[in-house]
Amino acid sequence: MRHPVIASLCLGAAVLVAGCAERTSDAEVKRAVKQAGLVEENNISDIMLTVADPAEAVSYFTRTLESRPDDVSAKRGLAGSLVRAKRPTEAIRLWTEVADGPGGTADDRVQLADALIRANEWKQAEAQLNRVPPTHETYERYRLEAMVADYNKQWKKADSFYETAAGLTTRPANVLNNWGYSKLNRRDFTGAEKLFTEALTYDPTMFTAKNNLVMARAGQRRYDLPIVQMTQVEKAMLLYTAALTAIKQGDVQTGRSLLREAVETHPQHFEEASRALEALEGSPVTTVSQG
Repeated sequence: MRHPVIASLCLGAAVLVAGCAERTSDAEVKRAVKQAGLVEENNISDIMLTVADPAEAVSYFTRTLESRPDDVSAKRGLAGSLVRAKRPTEAIRLWTEVADGPGGTADDRVQLADALIRANEWKQAEAQLNRVPPTHETYERYRLEAMVADYNKQWKKADSFYETAAGLTTRPANVLNNWGYSKLNRRDFTGAEKLFTEALTYDPTMFTAKNNLVMARAGQRRYDLPIVQMTQVEKAMLLYTAALTAIKQGDVQTGRSLLREAVETHPQHFEEASRALEALEGSPVTTVSQG
């Protein structure tokens, strides 16, 4: 006679479990929707901070902060976007707020130092980097430390920081190019040439490194172009760089020849080279467009 009672209890338990399962499922759905929204928002933020137009990114994070004024991630996004939009002075205020706030990190202080350097506030940038813990060993930190040491003409320190930074990234082309430019300014043309060449092994398309390499070679009175990947337009521009360096060093005849070659090499009219050649020769330069 106990069977019906047991059956009723089991049925009641089954209904209860089903009800719990429904409630759990609803909660899980809400949680999943919320997480999906966060993932989508994070994806949009990542796009805004990398490939989106800087002005559009500034507008996006500004709107986000208007609705969520205490959102630290949005403040970071806006500060980073302002730097990308070449508005470092405005970014400094935000990075200072974030770095000095309760959720501030060593990375935030490094970003503040970066914005200060971009605003030409070198002493303040150095002061911020001095507040970064020595255990915070990142590429970005050492890249900025190298630039500050360069600014202070502390060459050994700069070399050490550049070397450390280059070892902390798999894409060291930019920092090698910066290091090479530092050597170029010190008139260490051989050292600069080596670093620009190395930078181009990591990024063969970096025109700045190609142009700097030509200057480093020209500084040694080697005016022939290096064997690197280049387009016809790039070749004309590199010849122009070599020509100007030659003229500055007193090798006027060589400079004139290089200017003529630059004008002839460029697929369209090369106005700057033509004007320079005209100034040297005292008469207008006739060029034929190569389409």
